[in-house]
Order: sequence, then C-alpha cells, then structure tokens
Amino acid sequence: MPRRSYDQYCAAARALDVVGDRWTLLIVRELLAGPRRYTDLHADLPGVSTDMLATRLKDMERDGLAVRRRLAAPASAYVYELTARGRELLPVLQALGEWGAPGLAERRPTDAVRAHWLALPFLRQLAELGEPGVVEVRLDEGEFHVRVGGDPVYGEGAYAEGEPDVRIALDAEVGGEVARGVVGLVEAVRQGRADVAGEGALAKALRSSRPAGA
Repeated sequence: MPRRSYDQYCAAARALDVVGDRWTLLIVRELLAGPRRYTDLHADLPGVSTDMLATRLKDMERDGLAVRRRLAAPASAYVYELTARGRELLPVLQALGEWGAPGLAERRPTDAVRAHWLALPFLRQLAELGEPGVVEVRLDEGEFHVRVGGDPVYGEGAYAEGEPDVRIALDAEVGGEVARGVVGLVEAVRQGRADVAGEGALAKALRSSRPAGA
C-alpha cells in the first residue's frame, strides 16, 4: 500500500507523513530501549492489534526508521531496532512528553502502566546535569534504567551489564510528579522524597545541583 501523504511542501507535514500514523511514535519509544522482539513490543503496547503492529513495523522499515534482523545463535530470534534516523526521534518524543505532561494529572482506571514509560522524562532531567552514566530507577510499578550519554537510552528492569553509577528509589506519587513536571528530580532528592545511592560524578550532581531556574 502506498504511503499516504499530506502533499504539502512543509517540513512538519513531511515528518507527519512518516510518523503521524497512530502507534508509530510509541513503537519508537519502545525501540529506544534497543532491539525488541515482536512479542515483547506487543506486550508493552497494550491496545495495539497484531495486524496494526505488523503494519506499522513494515511502514517503519520502508521509511528507514527501523530494521528487522535475526539474532545470532543460539537465540536466532528476529528483532526490530531503530536506525540512526529513527533514533533521531528521541528529542521529538521528549518534547511531546514535556508538552503532554499536564495530561497526567489524574490516572484513569483504564490507563495501562509500565515503569519504563517514565524513562524519557527522567532521562531529560538527568541529561541536564551534564554527567554521563547509567541510572537505575526503582518505582512502585517496577524498575528501569537510563543511560545518560549512551545508546540504547533506556532499558526495562534493573541494569544487568554491571554496576549502575546511580540507584534512585522513589514511590509512585513522586514518580508521577516528576513525569508531570510538578517537581524536578533534583528537587525531589533535596526534599528527601527520592533516595540516591552512588558516589560518582552523576550521583554527586543529583545531590548537589540546583533545580532549574534556581
């Protein structure tokens, strides 16, 4: 099926030709965690049908946002991963998340929740501290880790490739406030509402940096 187009000579319209369809940017959000199997993508995109997910992934391959490849033995499973062009959508998703944050004021009974969906707003605030490193975050809903200054930019669950530079623990209320932009991560640490473990430069920045605008 040919790609639908707005047929407008405008950069925003051209971008929406590629990523404006339903589910595309949320698939990008999931693939920012690195290569994912189809079944894992489907599990972390509640509400998407199998046909729709397959269609969107094919569209993303066609448009140069993602590729499908086979893992080496013994895994031998097929995974999808972002291309360099697809990874360039990270700041787009972060800007959309920042703009949409006020809409998180109240969790609806029908809302699905995954801990790693908070990774991108956490990553944005951590990156502002100017120190690279891996941060493991523990919430009531589960764990995820973010990689400041590296790729993939986040991962679901605890960091399994060694010792993280920082561990942060906070409850669901504070996590939601950080995601909504009601409180900054540094501010939550200073208020004693988030516990930080670690001794490197990134941990020290979390404990000592002033909140934005201070």
